[in-house]
Amino acid sequence: MDIFQAIILGIIEGFTEFLPISSTGHMIVVADWLGMAESEENKAFIVIIQLAAILAVIFNYKDKFSLQKIELWKKVILAFLPLAIVGFIFKDAIKEAFSTNVVAYMFIIGGIIFILIEKFFYKDEKVKVTDVEQVTYKEALWIGIAQTFALIPGTSRAGSTIIGALMLRLSRKAAAEFSFLLAVPVMAATSGYDLLKHYDEFSQEGFLTLCIGFIVAFVVAYLTMKYFIKFLEKFTFVAFGVYRILFGLLLLFWYL
Repeated sequence: MDIFQAIILGIIEGFTEFLPISSTGHMIVVADWLGMAESEENKAFIVIIQLAAILAVIFNYKDKFSLQKIELWKKVILAFLPLAIVGFIFKDAIKEAFSTNVVAYMFIIGGIIFILIEKFFYKDEKVKVTDVEQVTYKEALWIGIAQTFALIPGTSRAGSTIIGALMLRLSRKAAAEFSFLLAVPVMAATSGYDLLKHYDEFSQEGFLTLCIGFIVAFVVAYLTMKYFIKFLEKFTFVAFGVYRILFGLLLLFWYL
């Protein structure tokens, strides 16, 4: 991997991690388009730079990372458990399920679900939760169950949690912010494991590209989170639904 590829992947990771459009799906497709070899180092790079997104969450929501917010984090951890349990039990089946077709179809299905929810289910006047700290333990568990659908390649972790939150009548802002916070234990577990498992595979040059990709991903993720929340103050998730459908169709056209 060269520096140009690291920068591009850092931008893609930072921009897509917190949007409901599947960062993993984009990273895999863009890596393929860049002609990157499927080496263990490159695969580890894609996972490890997700740690930059955790830093972006911490910097954007410093006030949430304190002992005074312990109740909030109990709910976040509760929401994390279904994914951790299901992912551990079915990890081999999940790996075997990956294919470009699956990614493409899940992009399209997710896009259709977003549009249907926004057009026929979600009503601003029926919102029950407007602040992320108002989420109950029961709601957190249901959001966590919704997150397990993200184990299907191309579904999107952010997308599945946000859809689950919207169905529970969280505001769009609260749904997005709970998804941000829920990303912390999820990515700490997956990226941290990969870092410990593959750190010795990075050459000195590989560490340089990893650092560059990490920094780029952090800056882009930090800015994306800020502007995503501002976007949701004025607009719905319909645009993301349309994008998912178009991207899924592009993948089917490109690879079939």
